[in-house]
Parts: sequence; structure tokens; C-alpha cells
Amino acid sequence: MPHLLKVYGPRLFAWFVISLVGSVLLARNELAQLREAFETDARISHRLLSQRVVQQEAVLATLVLLQPPAPPGGAESAEQRLSSVYPQILSVQRRDAGAAWPDPSLDEAEKLSRQTRAAVLANPDFRSARGRYQLVLAAQPASYALLIDIHGTIPWSDWSMPVQTSPVRVTLEHAGQAFVVQAGRITAQGWRFAFRKHLDSQSQPFDVVALRQVGWQELPWLAMALWTFAVAAVLAAWSAWQRQRSARRRAEALLRVGQVARLNTLGELAAGMAHELNQPLTAILANTQAAKRLLQDDPGELPTALQAMDQAVAQARRATEVLGRLRRTVEQAAPAATGQTVDLAQAVRSALDLLEPECQRRGVVTSVHIEQPARVLAERVALEQIVHNLITNALQALDSVPASERQLAIHIGAAHGMGVLRVVDTGPGITPDTLPHVFEPFFTTREGGLGLGLSLCETLASGMGGQLRAQANVPRGAIFVLTLPLANRP
Repeated sequence: MPHLLKVYGPRLFAWFVISLVGSVLLARNELAQLREAFETDARISHRLLSQRVVQQEAVLATLVLLQPPAPPGGAESAEQRLSSVYPQILSVQRRDAGAAWPDPSLDEAEKLSRQTRAAVLANPDFRSARGRYQLVLAAQPASYALLIDIHGTIPWSDWSMPVQTSPVRVTLEHAGQAFVVQAGRITAQGWRFAFRKHLDSQSQPFDVVALRQVGWQELPWLAMALWTFAVAAVLAAWSAWQRQRSARRRAEALLRVGQVARLNTLGELAAGMAHELNQPLTAILANTQAAKRLLQDDPGELPTALQAMDQAVAQARRATEVLGRLRRTVEQAAPAATGQTVDLAQAVRSALDLLEPECQRRGVVTSVHIEQPARVLAERVALEQIVHNLITNALQALDSVPASERQLAIHIGAAHGMGVLRVVDTGPGITPDTLPHVFEPFFTTREGGLGLGLSLCETLASGMGGQLRAQANVPRGAIFVLTLPLANRP
């Protein structure tokens, strides 16, 4: 589980953050569009209502200007027929000079109208289902009052919102009273948009108030879900491409290390063969020359034997020359005692990166402890090969212990002018009788092994002026310690 979190945790976090940011932006964009639509509808409502109240002022001003005469005999006056043209005007009242208004409140409104020389609002009643108010304008010889139905004032034919289904609540408010033009849907949760603006009329000082409550269900959940899936798909494709790219680079690096390892192993094998065969060939050469001298001392009819001996001598010399030439080639290919500056931690990271699939497959928990940064003088490829071989040997040793006990620790430090690398495993360890032989060529305790890996590592370390040694780990396992000269040692 910790390994899975380490590998997939950053990707899941990136997916979560990108999905969250994108979803928030989509939600904000949707809310901005809803707000813009709400404000547009509210402004349209305000304009339509303002046109109606201004129209009512104009009708009242026209009556005052024309002063139609009162009809004789109680017949219906001309102004009473206004309701057929303007349905919101329920009735028209007229007060001639010397007469009185039927409602005393209209007297107060007329006095105020004379002072302001403008129409005045009287008796506003917004509490009833059909809100009403009166509009009074004082004049000579007669003053007029219009009884107006608020509901009829609404220009429903031009209204921009469906009254029954629109979520926007629209009210006309005045002096603490409110007439509901459109009920809308107002809830306790969500985002609230508000609009308030005074009608463009001094005589009818109403505020148009609009409210819009956006609930969670109105957010663009489908778009946000599609965005989340799209981000997951893109990240999955990118991760697959990264894994493929890393696998290809790892394979190329393994191929290079493998080629170097094969060449070095071949060099070790050739050096060992040259060493082992040189003495027998020397003996063959000496014995053959001795046989030739004996035959020469005893003149006989053995020309054929002498010729064969000459050929054996020639072939033995030729074999010796070939092996000597091979040995000289191998010795020249060995790394020099001095090399370039290499960071031990970087070499370890490169090797672990190459062996990461093996660690995962074997279930080995690896840890790197940098006790002190160390930059050493070494040949980079040779150092990487040593580290690669030491970690590989540790992984192979850990196969023989339970999966829950497989641990591999790598410690990096410096001491006495030398960079120190310790590879510690919890495998079966090295027995005391085999410990002195672990670096001998062709010595191995693993079935199918050639016994050249550790010997090669020891040779490469020595060639770079360093040392490789092995020791037992407590309570179980093995420790391999590589020391190389520090690049900045005094």
C-alpha cells in the first residue's frame, strides 16, 4: 500500500486538483450566465413597469388638461370609459369646485398635489390579492383621481418570464408593503441574486425588487462529470506514455549496462583463461623442445617425428602469443585509477530506477539513506555496474525469505577521504566459511550462477582506487561495502 500511494498518490492528487478547479470554473461560469439572464429579465421588468406607470401619469395629466364637462342628468362621463382602453384603471373620480371627495384621504392627497404641482399617490393597498392605489392630481376647475389595479398594470403580453414556472420572484414594494407580481421559487440554500430599482416615476414611488435563488441542482453537473472523466482519461494516457517512455529508457540503460557487464565478464574470463592456460602451454612448449633435443642427440631415421615436434612447438608459441595478446587487451580495457567526478547518490538512483520493476515484482521494500553527500572519483559506467550488480545480488538473495521480511537498505556516506556505499539486505546472509571466497572468480552458492559478478565488481573497484568488501548483517543478511576516493578530499 505505501508503494502504491507513492506511485499513484501524486497522479490522484493532480487529477483531484485539476478536476476540482475545472468544476469550480464551470460552476462559476454557469452562475455568471444565470446572473446575467436574471439581471436582463429584471431590467426588462423594470422598464415595462416604468412605462406603464408613466402612461398612467400621462392619462391623468390629459384628463386635467382637457377638463371634460360633467354630463347632464347623471349620464356616464367620458372619463369613465377609460377602463375599456386602460384595463388597469378601475375608475376615475372627479371633484369639481365646491364639492368634496368621498374619501377624506383624497383631500390630503389633493393638497399635497397642489403644493408639488404633480400627481400624488393615495391609499396604497398592497396586502390584498389584487393590490390597488389611487393617483390624485389637483387642478382647476376640477381635480381627478384614478383608482389603479396593480395586477392590471403588469404588461403580461410583453413579460419576459413565464409567470407560473419562472424561479425569479418579482415584487413591487412601497412603505413596507409588497405586492407579489411573480412568486418564483426562493429556498434557504444556494446562491441568491438580487435586483432593486426605483420606478421611473415620482408620483408612483414603487421599488421593483427581483430575487433569484440558484439551488445546487442547477449547477452543470453533467459538464463537471464529463470534465472529470476527460481529465482522468488525459492523465491516464499521459501516465501510460510516461510509463512506456520510462520502460524504454530503462530497457536501453539495462542494455548498455548488460553490454558493459558482458564485456567485463568476458575480460575476467579471458584473464582467468590466460592465467590458467599459460602454465600448461609453457609446459607443453618445454616438453616439446626437450623431446626435440633428445631426438637430435640420437640420430635416427625419425624425420617425421622431428617435423611434428617442430609443428607442436610452433603451435604452442602461437597459442601463447594469442593468449598474451588477449590478456594485454583486457588489461588495457580496465578502468584507470582516476576518473570523473560521480555522485554516489545519483548512481544509486540510476540503478534503482533500472531495477524498479524487479523490486515491485519481488515485493522488496527499498530505502536510501544519505548520511553525507559523497562525490567520488570513478568511471561512471563501471560504478553504475557495481551498484547494479550489488543490488541485483541482494534481490536474488531476498527471494529465499518471506515477502514480509524482504528489505533492502542503501546507505551513502563518507569517511577518511573515501566515499562509502553500503548495501544491506535481510536475506539468508553469508556463512563464515564462504565469506573469504565471495570475490573469487567462478565461486558461487547460487544454482545456475557463474561466480563472476562479485569478482568483476571487486576488480572494477580496485581499478578505480577503491575497495569492495563483504560482511555479515545482524541479525540476518549481508552487507557489501564499497569505498572510493572522494573527488574533493584534501
